[in-house]
Amino acid sequence: MKTITMMAVAAIAATPALAQQHSMQGMDHSKMNMNDPNNPFMPAEMTMHDKMMSAKGANAAETWTRKMIEHHRGAIAMSQIVLRQSPDARTRTKAQQTITSQTKEVADLQASLRAMGKRAQ
Repeated sequence: MKTITMMAVAAIAATPALAQQHSMQGMDHSKMNMNDPNNPFMPAEMTMHDKMMSAKGANAAETWTRKMIEHHRGAIAMSQIVLRQSPDARTRTKAQQTITSQTKEVADLQASLRAMGKRAQ
């Protein structure tokens, strides 16, 4: 019984690591329709995903900062698509507000990198 319990504990402990390893392998973008009219955001989403996955640093603070920069840039790119394609005034207003706030966030994160003695991206 002790052996079974130990094996169960080991399996449970390994689950998050295995899930992270699987998610870090990336996605097969070759099967995705980048021109899907039902998702005009696909190219921006894929660019954001790829850049976030490749953002790395010497420590958790730098890596997180670099990933967040790409996350905010993705929000800006998707908001720009809304400004080009959406006739809805309320959505366009929110998209413009998002561009303004996320641009400030990117600048703040770039300043954080420089404060760490790292190059901005």
